[in-house]
Amino acid sequence: MKAMIVAAGRGERMRPLTDTCPKPLLKVRGRPLIVWHILSLVRAGITEIVINHAHLGTMIEDALGDGSRYGATLQYSAEGTALETAGGIALARPLLGPHPFVVVNGDIYCPHFNFEQVKSALVDADMWGNPYAPDQRDIAWLYLVKNPPHVPQGDFGLTTFAVNNDGQPRFTFSGIGVYRPEMFDAIIPGTAARLTPILRDYAARGQVGGEVYRGDWTDVGTPERLAQLNLPFSERPRP
Repeated sequence: MKAMIVAAGRGERMRPLTDTCPKPLLKVRGRPLIVWHILSLVRAGITEIVINHAHLGTMIEDALGDGSRYGATLQYSAEGTALETAGGIALARPLLGPHPFVVVNGDIYCPHFNFEQVKSALVDADMWGNPYAPDQRDIAWLYLVKNPPHVPQGDFGLTTFAVNNDGQPRFTFSGIGVYRPEMFDAIIPGTAARLTPILRDYAARGQVGGEVYRGDWTDVGTPERLAQLNLPFSERPRP
């Protein structure tokens, strides 16, 4: 399996930090956010990794190189202007191959997530079958988390293992998902496209599965959240 780390965002809410440093290179406990992901993926045997970038993207390439120091093989998908998540994936598809791949947002912190599980996520989903659409296989598998304070309404509901849009959403999308390449067939490479509307469309068809991840997870979206992560453990606010 291959992986993609989404790293093209401008990081407006992280300014002024991101005026001179791309958000995925901001450090938590002395290590860039994106390196936490690379090391976690490599531990799970996922060593072929694609990274997209736009804002200050050459800094990301200069910092990470070919990935050999981490035991990985890194390839880069450069975007002149950030294409949103789905648009970035569509542009990078030639690098990702014909099989399901895992995508990770570059601005989250989840050091204990076990990427071993993603390698069989859609395979297992096919074996279980989808009771809501028995003739359709899942096109995506999402990892959801408990709603953080800044997303109290959540993104998706979850019925058994089927992600759905019915009723009040109860969980937040973690930014980690496994996707089949054909999910992005309708996007013309080089055009911008958001991921959430595509996921909602397939969820309405009963083709998105998921599960709840209950380990440490932070959306590092503001300087305040970054600062909290870098506090000594004894000084961090309790969840």
